[in-house]
Amino acid sequence: MDASIVPLTGRVKYQITLDPGVWIFDDRKVDLNTYFQDEVKAKNELDEYTKNMSKNWTREIQEGATSPPTLKTEKKYEKEKILNGTFGIPLSPFLKNAEPENGADTLVIMTADQSEELSLPLSKAEDLLLGFSKDGKPLKEDGPVHVYYKDGSNSKNPIKNVRGITIK
Repeated sequence: MDASIVPLTGRVKYQITLDPGVWIFDDRKVDLNTYFQDEVKAKNELDEYTKNMSKNWTREIQEGATSPPTLKTEKKYEKEKILNGTFGIPLSPFLKNAEPENGADTLVIMTADQSEELSLPLSKAEDLLLGFSKDGKPLKEDGPVHVYYKDGSNSKNPIKNVRGITIK
C-alpha cells in the first residue's frame, strides 16, 4: 500500500482512498496555525459565498473587469500562504461520501506501528480534522496525515503515522 494515501474501509457502502496530496487545492482546508487559536465558528457557506460574489460584482462594476493591483496582491498572498502553510481538513465530508452502513457505530484510526490506535463512536467523527501539511510540506516523516480534535485538546500532540481508517 502506498504510504502517502489513507484507505477508508470497513462497514461502508463505498471504500474510498484519501489522498492528502490533493487537499491543498480543496476549499474545505483550514489553517492549523490559527484554527485552534480562534474560536471555531460555524460558517454559513451560502452567506459566505454570497458576500464574496457581491464584493466581486461590486468591484467589477466600479473598477472594470481587469484586476486592480490589490487583487493581484491578494492572489500573491494566497499563493504564498499555500506554499508555506500548515493545513488540515475535516474528516466528516469523506465519511459522508463513504456512506457508513446502518448499524456501524465505531471509527478506528490505525497507525503505522499499531502502538497507537484510536477507537471512538462514529458520531464523534464530526469532531476530527486530518492535518496534511506543515510549513508548506507534506507530512512524509510521520504522516501522511495527523488526526486532531477540533476542540484543540491534542493540537500539540496529534495522532501521527495514520495508515488507515476503518468503520466498524
